Amino acid sequence: MKRGCLFVLCWLAAMVAGAQIVRQPIPDKLVVLTFDDGPVTHAAFVAPLLKKYGFGGTFFVCEFPPNFADKTKYMSWQQIRQLDRMGFEVANHTLTHKHVNKLTKPQLVAELDSLEKRCQTYQIPRPVTFAYPGYDTAPTAFEVLKEKGYLFARAGYDRAYNPLVDHPYLVPGFTMKTDNKALIMNALQQAKNGKIVVLTVHGIPDYEHDWVTTQPALFEEYMKYLHDNHYRVIALRDLAKYINVSEAAQKLSLTIPKSAQ
Repeated sequence: MKRGCLFVLCWLAAMVAGAQIVRQPIPDKLVVLTFDDGPVTHAAFVAPLLKKYGFGGTFFVCEFPPNFADKTKYMSWQQIRQLDRMGFEVANHTLTHKHVNKLTKPQLVAELDSLEKRCQTYQIPRPVTFAYPGYDTAPTAFEVLKEKGYLFARAGYDRAYNPLVDHPYLVPGFTMKTDNKALIMNALQQAKNGKIVVLTVHGIPDYEHDWVTTQPALFEEYMKYLHDNHYRVIALRDLAKYINVSEAAQKLSLTIPKSAQ
């Protein structure tokens, strides 16, 4: 009898904690589209296609060294500003794609501040979400993101995001590439029962980093699938409509998964 009562109490506590983290029920087929590194194909191909389908998306931009000045490979800040004007989220990927586990706290603050200042110069709202370059995370980064008031930070891990388990600064995502269609299609089926699928996309195609490229025809196939199957496709910042970030940050662990260490 005591064991049964304990189980019920634990279950009720979990239900209360979950209700505090989740603002409103998370619908099935909820997908977050994120795009890294600022390749020119995001402006030339991706943004118009997303607008065609009425999808949201987050563009994690940086001045990727050494070839950011080559506008056949990377977007200009004028193009990045146009993404904002089109209604997409422009977010922080550090100024120069620095891996956060290689930086001191002052260095990381400088990287984030510099990207924020670029946004200010081009009249783009201050970023509220972050993506870890190379998916590398570090406790220092968690501290800095909290101090600067960021809502979410996306990592890797190739699994669905469970807001009742995953800290807002360790949002997992699936990396899209030309050669992993089976993984992505399987991932999309996981967007249910309170779980959210976050997709990480690089260039379409990616002229600088062919190991994470996605061919345009395949990306268009994915977008048509999402549209035809009635997925809700949003930006990372929009998750704040469903998730009480302050409650989640307070209640959930910020432990880096062993597989990422």
